[in-house]
Amino acid sequence: MRIQWFPGHMTKALRMMQDELRQVDFIIYVLDARAVFSCLNPKFDALTGRKPVLYVINKCDLVEKNDVDKWLKYFEERGEKCVAADSLNGRQRDAIVRLLRQLNADVIEKYRNKGAKKSVRAMVVGVPNTGKSTFINNLCGSRKTVTGNRAGVTRGKQWVSLAEGVELLDTPGSLPPAFEDEKRALHLAFIGSVKDDVLDLEELAAEMIAYFTKHHTDAFLARYGLDAIPLDIEERFLAVAKARGFMLAGGRIDYARTARAVVDDFRKQKFGRIMLDLPEEI
Repeated sequence: MRIQWFPGHMTKALRMMQDELRQVDFIIYVLDARAVFSCLNPKFDALTGRKPVLYVINKCDLVEKNDVDKWLKYFEERGEKCVAADSLNGRQRDAIVRLLRQLNADVIEKYRNKGAKKSVRAMVVGVPNTGKSTFINNLCGSRKTVTGNRAGVTRGKQWVSLAEGVELLDTPGSLPPAFEDEKRALHLAFIGSVKDDVLDLEELAAEMIAYFTKHHTDAFLARYGLDAIPLDIEERFLAVAKARGFMLAGGRIDYARTARAVVDDFRKQKFGRIMLDLPEEI
């Protein structure tokens, strides 16, 4: 399955980020815990430059804690600052704010020595649907940015302030202009970072079922009451359609509903709290 989605607003977003870079002191790089490695966008590398970077593994409530710990260790071993965040209730808020201030202690001290009451500023970046806006709202303790569980909600820049003297710039999610790694592209499609409208959902569901033939197979079988995942793709759709009651007259498969069900079941954790990318597999 060939995936390509880079609408015009993403080009504008990258230009805007580059223009705003001189105004920020550090970068907050938000990653979806279900596909940490796939969420690393090479186009953001130029943005970071020499700015301090805090990686945030977001939506940790959607995966297993021991898998998150593997990624925290991965970043730590590379000398990178990384923190885990829950997308629902922001329980890590105080710890994250403290870390932000620690990362920028020299900047804060410089402003203080000059007698300037100036906040440190961070640009929040990430691919679509990693929960950047929700993460910012959790830090702020209020709904200051537009959020939504789909790709492409944030279209323009939004500055918001924390009471602790930190200002955050929410930016639109942006994908690489071209995917060189089909596996990473698929994982981003699985988690909703690529708009479903530009995808063939039947192909996406077929790829997702293929994933379950190699990983978390028992969870897939349990979900649909199957003994095995058939080898033939049509038989796979037939098995799921029968399990979900998505058969049409004459014994035909309702492919659209079946495909939608498989994709939604993954995104709603009906197969469990699955992490697609693991450090030992990259």
